[in-house]
Amino acid sequence: MSLDRLQKTIHNPVIPYTGTIIGGLLPGELVVIKGSVPDDADRFQVDFQCGSSTEPRADVAFHFNPRFKRSGCIVCNTLKEGRWGSEEITYQMPFQKGKTFEIVFMVLKNKFQVSVNKKHLLLYNHRVNLERIDTLGIYGKVQIQTLGFVSNNSLQSSQASSLGIPKINSENGEVPDGSQLVVPYITRLNSSLCPGWTVAIKGEVNTNSNSFTVNLKSSDSKDIALHLNPRMKPKVFVRNSFLYDSWGEEEKDVIDFPFSPGMFFELLIFCDVYQYKVAVNGVHILEYKHRFKQLGKINMLEITGDIQLLDVAEGQK
Repeated sequence: MSLDRLQKTIHNPVIPYTGTIIGGLLPGELVVIKGSVPDDADRFQVDFQCGSSTEPRADVAFHFNPRFKRSGCIVCNTLKEGRWGSEEITYQMPFQKGKTFEIVFMVLKNKFQVSVNKKHLLLYNHRVNLERIDTLGIYGKVQIQTLGFVSNNSLQSSQASSLGIPKINSENGEVPDGSQLVVPYITRLNSSLCPGWTVAIKGEVNTNSNSFTVNLKSSDSKDIALHLNPRMKPKVFVRNSFLYDSWGEEEKDVIDFPFSPGMFFELLIFCDVYQYKVAVNGVHILEYKHRFKQLGKINMLEITGDIQLLDVAEGQK
């Protein structure tokens, strides 16, 4: 899906750029920036501003500032009444001189969640009321190809998954608040498993999380057909099956561990003829071949561990 089809897309804006965010920002909305870093770049910034005044300078609710000197870092901060707050510095640097990038700023009720090139990067808690943000500024040595604003309505489509971010499906278009879903959570599936079946689990990883678990089970035995167990501190994504009263051999390898404390996620499990396919925030993470072959007997979903569970949905693709 091309960024050309995003709602409110601006092409090749001249930098420095300052533009009004029409309608402001609401929880669940996205700002998607696609561009490249020039070879001579020393820094650039994306500012979510409260107005566009330069004298006095408008408050900056969220200042996102990659810097390329030495090993590089990303500085985040807030400017209020002409004074900067305490810096939050991330030394993970996904930007490279001479390379293209795609930044997704996801607006949540209490924070921004930022991913770069479809990988989670950082969280930034709101220090200024979200309602005050009405302007986006981009400054420094950077080239921008497209700047897109994705509304809640757009998130109902396949656009979100193509960008590597979760769809948010709720009546008011916001992230579900999880008030009716308690962990440990166990439910009987609407129908038994078969090829083409998908479950979508939306949640938020606790800030002090050690791990959480998603199990697909059979109600007439102790068997666990699919055991998914992301472990935060070692950054290991364990997969296994519990059959005939014993665990099998663990599978752990993933190219990039997709979870981080405090982050919002959508975990998708797709049942294929020969295997499960698992994606997190629209990005394919792993495959797991069926060890429990009688798919029709798998009829239970169990979720435990250190997460807030926001939404669970299932259906046939």
